[in-house]
Amino acid sequence: MEVVVAKSAGFCFGVRRAVDMVYAEAEKEKKVYTLGPIIHNEQVVEDLEKKGVQVLHSVDDLKEGEDATVIIRSHGITKALYEKLAKKNVQIIDATCPFVKKIHTIVQTKKEEGYEIIVVGSRTHPEVEGICGWCDNQCTVIESVQEAEKCTFEQTQKVCIVAQTTFNYKKFEDIVDIFSKKSYDTIVMNTICNATEERQTEAGTIARKSDAMIVIGGKHSSNTQKLYEICRAECENTHFIQTLDDLDLKQLQSFRSVGITAGASTPNNIIKEVQSYVRHKSEQ
Repeated sequence: MEVVVAKSAGFCFGVRRAVDMVYAEAEKEKKVYTLGPIIHNEQVVEDLEKKGVQVLHSVDDLKEGEDATVIIRSHGITKALYEKLAKKNVQIIDATCPFVKKIHTIVQTKKEEGYEIIVVGSRTHPEVEGICGWCDNQCTVIESVQEAEKCTFEQTQKVCIVAQTTFNYKKFEDIVDIFSKKSYDTIVMNTICNATEERQTEAGTIARKSDAMIVIGGKHSSNTQKLYEICRAECENTHFIQTLDDLDLKQLQSFRSVGITAGASTPNNIIKEVQSYVRHKSEQ
């Protein structure tokens, strides 16, 4: 059996940066919280908990003036939540992905300039919720082509379109194409991370050439779910797993080629474990 692993699989820059920041703080003799899970990967969150890092689900759970460090996760938070956290007088470390921070600046600036803001992404995803908060939630979130077709503004309205960094690039293009035909004064800021675009393109290429595909990532990871959708469209035998324990190799034994990719929140050790197991079993 031929096993092909995507070169782009695993931690992206923003996730690696955030995780490294938390591990560094965990080494210090001070209470450490992350505001929400630092990334959408249960194994990483559990490992950090073993090192004393606690997940803070609400700023209200934090005591004012508590001798603690609070780390803002890679997805970012709303402006209002940041200001609320600052009033707690704790040490704040902002691990928001720099590419996400750039979107915060764009929507805040363009809203002040009179633009209607359109955020293309999953409206319940924490990154999108954070983005919306930097333009006072005065924006429209679009998740699908169907929603884009129904969305209308005054013909004279200026429109600024941004995207969740991990959104499906092809879907973003389709949505932008719809708005370009509506004759608005539109500016499009393609804020999909280059690593996301590269990961999605490579995953689709590998899936197209493989008899079966394995996509590794957290069940709550938006970018991994999108990878699964892309791979599933190209390869019917696509399997979504979190760890090696979820893999049923019997489903793959009849195939000559298997591709492997992983989401941006998947640690390298999990990818290597799956890769080694599949290769070892295929040689038996």
